[in-house]
Amino acid sequence: MQLIAMVVASPNPVRNEKILAIDLPMIDLSADRSEVGKLIVRACEEYGFFKVINHGVPEGVIAEMEQESVNFFEKPLAEKQRAGPANPFGYGCKNIGFNGDMGEVEFLLLHTNPLSIAQRSKSISNDPSKFGSAMNNYIRAVRELACEILDLMAEGLWVRDPSYFSKMIRDVENDSFFRINHYPSCCNNNTTRVGFGEHSDPQILTILRSNDVGGLQISPDHGVWIPVAPDPAAFCVNVGDVLQAMTNGRFVSVRHRALSDSSQSRMSMAYFGAPALQARVSAPPEMVTTNRPSLYRPFTWAEYKATAYSLSLGDNRLDLFINCKDDDHKKLLD
Repeated sequence: MQLIAMVVASPNPVRNEKILAIDLPMIDLSADRSEVGKLIVRACEEYGFFKVINHGVPEGVIAEMEQESVNFFEKPLAEKQRAGPANPFGYGCKNIGFNGDMGEVEFLLLHTNPLSIAQRSKSISNDPSKFGSAMNNYIRAVRELACEILDLMAEGLWVRDPSYFSKMIRDVENDSFFRINHYPSCCNNNTTRVGFGEHSDPQILTILRSNDVGGLQISPDHGVWIPVAPDPAAFCVNVGDVLQAMTNGRFVSVRHRALSDSSQSRMSMAYFGAPALQARVSAPPEMVTTNRPSLYRPFTWAEYKATAYSLSLGDNRLDLFINCKDDDHKKLLD
């Protein structure tokens, strides 16, 4: 069996929606640093999403992690189930639900802590040290990429401490996750069906890579969807809820979904950079002004995480943390 990537057909057809065919931001990280920072800020304000090339993650590190992922998902179900059930970490295989997010997905959800990786690798791979090495190498590389991007964001926003955002995921107690999704190929090759429903990511930043199969769409505006073309040379980067709060609403935590637009399977690998559980989330002083007062009350990641996972996938979780719901604040969020 050859794994390529997957999104499963949903019984809910996509009708009466605006699909825009536009070029999304592609940012070359090897370009002039000050210009790159400006481009990233603009992309985060307009789309909450962009792609990066010349990212510094070695091709060999990517290939090794992808191959280990393929090796796992090609196993018989009984062998994969030894790595589960996901509670929350481990192997899971389930229907996603009925909140507009229909579909079937199997996945590995792992904490990025090296000790946790070493323990989980024993039930994931016939060669635990090989899997653990591949994952640790990949996590180190994409975390460094995430930190570099967060530093560029801070510089582009003229935040006095350029590590204000990145230090949250450099913290040794960070609560970052790594998830590998495998969506089986569709029985019905219908491009108008939803495979994984719209949602935003609750963490700070997501670094996503998928194989050369389309299906991902983002929605920077309500009811408008933009297809994201796969690109094996690039990583996709999207703003999470916590970063929207830390930029006082300047950046948008983009809603996204996956469509069943291919007869091929789809596999994606996502690094979710998150703070330590007791880390206090708030915007830096430079992000709060008289014209743009503080939109969100301070909270800990533990508090937000508990709220996020108690709600449905598509709920607007960050709205529960708005400081004041007067008209001025609503205008800033619109």
